[in-house]
Amino acid sequence: MTDTRPGIDNQECAAFQEKLPDLFESQTDLSSLEHLKTCENCAALVRDLEYIAQQAKLLLPIHDPSPAVWSRIENAIQQDPPSGSNAPATT
Repeated sequence: MTDTRPGIDNQECAAFQEKLPDLFESQTDLSSLEHLKTCENCAALVRDLEYIAQQAKLLLPIHDPSPAVWSRIENAIQQDPPSGSNAPATT
């Protein structure tokens, strides 16, 4: 996602954008990066990516199921043997 307008350093933008995954993963404070202070295109890209990441977090469950839920699942599995030729006989 580089710009061809005059005054935009495509090589600098390309190098910055190549580093973005690592920067996001390391949770670097991107607002302090000099390139974003001078390049509106990359700054807009970072804003968009931050928004997408924030919205994606909303898709995840808020908290894990309680141990009781896992216990009930385990009990249900143990009480309901699989059907088929390998199932133990219940006579």
